[in-house]
Amino acid sequence: MRIVPVKTENIEYRIYIGGDVTRQTEAFRELSSLVNDRRCWILADDHTAALFGTQVEERLREAGATVAGTQVVQAGENAKCLEVAGHLYDKAVEAGLDRRSLITALGGGVIGDLGGFIAATYLRGIDFIQWPTTLLAQVDSSVGGKVAIDLPAGKNLVGAFHQPRLVAADLLTLDTLPRAEFEGGLAEVVKYGVIMDEDFFAFLERHADEINRRQPEVMETVVERCCCLKAQVVQADARESGMREILNYGHTFGHALEVLAGYGQLSHGAAVAIGMTMAAELAAEKALFSRQDKERQTSLLREFGLPVKAPAGIDSGKALEIMRHDKKSRDRKLRLVLPRRIGAVEVTAFEEESRVARVMEICCE
Repeated sequence: MRIVPVKTENIEYRIYIGGDVTRQTEAFRELSSLVNDRRCWILADDHTAALFGTQVEERLREAGATVAGTQVVQAGENAKCLEVAGHLYDKAVEAGLDRRSLITALGGGVIGDLGGFIAATYLRGIDFIQWPTTLLAQVDSSVGGKVAIDLPAGKNLVGAFHQPRLVAADLLTLDTLPRAEFEGGLAEVVKYGVIMDEDFFAFLERHADEINRRQPEVMETVVERCCCLKAQVVQADARESGMREILNYGHTFGHALEVLAGYGQLSHGAAVAIGMTMAAELAAEKALFSRQDKERQTSLLREFGLPVKAPAGIDSGKALEIMRHDKKSRDRKLRLVLPRRIGAVEVTAFEEESRVARVMEICCE
């Protein structure tokens, strides 16, 4: 088992990483101290409820919690909406949740975002646990306290900063992932190497075969390193007012692609991979990023089975309009995370929208 501490201005918590992690003594002891004699409500989707719901209910009861039931929503990005959130508030009242209660978000990034958003806003904020079951959630979205729902105009436009009290990254859940979903998580893994850690990027290149085979020891190292890197950023900038923006590498392009394709049609991981390719191409055109480093990134994404071309027919004008609503934008002007070398990026105000549009067209099938 690996443990990664996260300390922000207002709260400190730990990420536990390993197989069947909450059965290990130290993790179970902390879970017990957190949930004992408290009412716990589990939020899951129809996949994670079927796979892990009974096990997590039992573990919470063993830890001393009163389990108020498991609330199930339909799997997929479409669950992150105002309509579903409103329904969940009503169900939280029916379940008898009060300010001492706690929500357990059991699932991938969608459930983590949605469950965290409900926890952040119900009764002006109650505690929650992240129990991530996908690689993407374990290495990225479950850590750092950014929780949100989507609007038709774009992803994550309504949200809050609400840190979890504990993250239980059980690596055994990765064995249940379809190949495409596992690959989607690898997009975020590659992102960390590009933005912060050239040595980690080289590790990914050397161990790509073991990673593709989900070799347990290598995956434990991968998840731990990503969590350590994100913890560094979160501790320095808990509310995304500066340094934390670098975590959005590939996401400004990627979120626009997700919206244009229709939520659920293009996975988040695939969209981020394409978005990183677009950002790298733009940086290379401006001589900020070497063509050699760009090809290293492209090769690694392909090695992990990720797309580097957007679907045909993407309207660059519509994409630019969506990108102007991005959280990093100022006065509707683009600000993009662009790579300078493997291991370092910068956030750049970018006014040459015609060049951005051309890059998007280059990177389409």
